[in-house]
Amino acid sequence: MPFKTFGVEDMARGISVLALSLAVYMAANADEKSPLEAAINAPDWLTLSGETRVRYESLEGQFRANREGGDQLLLFRSLLLAEADAGPVSFGVEFQDSRTYLADDGTPLGSSIANPFDILQLYGQFDALPGLLGEGSSSTLKVGRQTVSIGSKRQIERVDFANVIKSYTGLNFRSTNARGDELHAIYVVPTARFPNTRPALDDNELSGDEEQWERRIFGLHYRRADILPEAAPGLWAELFVYGLEEKDTPAFQTPDRSYVAPGFRLYRAPKLNQWDIDLEGALRQGTRYASSDPTDTQSLDVNASMLHAEFGYTFDVHWQPRVAFEYYWASGDDDPNDLKFDQHERLFGARRSDLNNTSIHGPLTPANLNAPGFRVEVKPNDRWDGRFYYHAAHLASETDSWVIARRRDPTGQSGDFIGHVLDARARYWVVPKRLRLEIGASGLIYGEFAKNVPDGPEGSGTVFGHTQLTLSF
Repeated sequence: MPFKTFGVEDMARGISVLALSLAVYMAANADEKSPLEAAINAPDWLTLSGETRVRYESLEGQFRANREGGDQLLLFRSLLLAEADAGPVSFGVEFQDSRTYLADDGTPLGSSIANPFDILQLYGQFDALPGLLGEGSSSTLKVGRQTVSIGSKRQIERVDFANVIKSYTGLNFRSTNARGDELHAIYVVPTARFPNTRPALDDNELSGDEEQWERRIFGLHYRRADILPEAAPGLWAELFVYGLEEKDTPAFQTPDRSYVAPGFRLYRAPKLNQWDIDLEGALRQGTRYASSDPTDTQSLDVNASMLHAEFGYTFDVHWQPRVAFEYYWASGDDDPNDLKFDQHERLFGARRSDLNNTSIHGPLTPANLNAPGFRVEVKPNDRWDGRFYYHAAHLASETDSWVIARRRDPTGQSGDFIGHVLDARARYWVVPKRLRLEIGASGLIYGEFAKNVPDGPEGSGTVFGHTQLTLSF
């Protein structure tokens, strides 16, 4: 198939960033400072760090509606973070440059994949504030544009695999104590990423990101460390509530969602000769419209839920294999005409760590999903690690959508089995802590729903592969 020709100027920029980063690394001294700090002999009050990453992706087959054939994409992402310590207050700025090449008209290109040079973070942080978790606790307050990750990251996260990292603007409070307890409180608005239309995305056009001031996110999240020190040392318990309030603006139409989502988590980290657990559930209630169309003013009651359950064990043998059985549930909407919306939408949380490689593939997301499965993880040594996932992916409601594919049979006659989803990844530190190679592959073997849904995808499934090289400096 024909692919878009490289933009010479943009490619030169990407290569220049990569070459500069490599030069900085090679010139740096091996001391406690980062290579970038050592290269410029940065003062003690200034912290500099960053990364440059390049990834090639290839997709054979297509499951998305209104698209066909294979696809490929070349992605560059560069980050540079500078933090200045001014005593009780520190200041930070992080730049992000995310570009793509080789996309054609059928590539599912969006602002989560391409976002040329912009400010990812710009904040001030008040350190060593009084703590709220008893004697000896302390707190920090971060104010401004920032990335946010809390707990499992299923509710809100700073993405890793995605080529574009999301940011938020507002207040982020965190209190901790010596035992390891944490209390998080956030009140932020998401940042809209630009450009967000074709062909501006194809051309990697520069366009500043903007805060979505009428979309407000709040959260209160408490983590209690070691709740059963005798019976299950290392077991964490978490309670949280997150919410979203939004309304239309001339520049951005929304479904006017008003959500509150309380939830819990039990977590015990993997450890040799020990069982581990990751159990998280949340309810979501509120109201919304069926669409973002400004003429749609019929309010729908929302009652949705999600559950992730994972139980594993790590064996103290060669390669330290961990085997885990897991289950992911995210509710679907049974009846589009009953003035209710019961689908659990993915809003700001993670999906790759639980479900599949994403980007131009990623058939699963925590919305209308019923997916039992297992994973195997290995760590032969300090430089190698690998993992393999399998999920038998079903629709939670056979009358609701396969969300990522945008395919639906409202009659339910196509069944509910999306298919078998396989996902693998291996990583190797070429230079420890500095240069890492990642190779991954994913597959989707179509089930009855994918085969029977009206105007369904061609073929028997999809195959996705990627190769990625990340330089940290």
